[in-house]
Amino acid sequence: MIAIVKYNAGNIGSVTNALHRLGIENKVTDDPAELQAADKVIFPGVGQAGTAMKYLRERGLDKVIKELKQPVLGICLGMQLMCNHSEEGDTDCLGIFDTAVKLFRPSRALRQAPSGNSQGEKVPHMGWNFLNTQDRLTHNENLKSGVVDQGSLLMQGLPKQADVYYVHSYYAEICEHTIGVCDYILPFSSMLQKDNFYATQFHPEKSARVGEQILKNFISIPVNVGI
Repeated sequence: MIAIVKYNAGNIGSVTNALHRLGIENKVTDDPAELQAADKVIFPGVGQAGTAMKYLRERGLDKVIKELKQPVLGICLGMQLMCNHSEEGDTDCLGIFDTAVKLFRPSRALRQAPSGNSQGEKVPHMGWNFLNTQDRLTHNENLKSGVVDQGSLLMQGLPKQADVYYVHSYYAEICEHTIGVCDYILPFSSMLQKDNFYATQFHPEKSARVGEQILKNFISIPVNVGI
């Protein structure tokens, strides 16, 4: 059974609907025992970092999530809350991924995106954009070669030019746990992984076939990975 973390953040419904389309049993819960007993846990969310962390701490879920041993997938706000700190509300987060979450500063200039489209860099970053692969990454002087891990279990079966759906005003800086990158205003972490913890800044449940493949990959991860 897949447990979906219940807290005061939106977008949970779209995740449950995506899992139902895949025929996957799931339950939305904020019960620590149910989260600990689940085969896998999804930590989604759209909302404000400070109020979300307050809800988690009041129920002891901050400690529960950090101590989970089964595969965990953070989505959008869920990914940001798994980082050290967010500029949104000057919020201390779970500290699973050793990186900070910062606010995009809009750029007035139009530029040519790696996808070939001219982008006016407004905030929030909203719509379809790329999920960088190793081939693209090595040609980008702003990024360290090798930070995208195509060997990650979450990346299996993805095309080299994968487009996914983003809606966010804050981004996680690139760090040692980055396995996928997007470039909007500046390069940022679109996917993170550390041990049994996985995360996407984009919404796999809204990302058509690529997102469906990522959800299938997560569901297929052995329960004991990272232990």
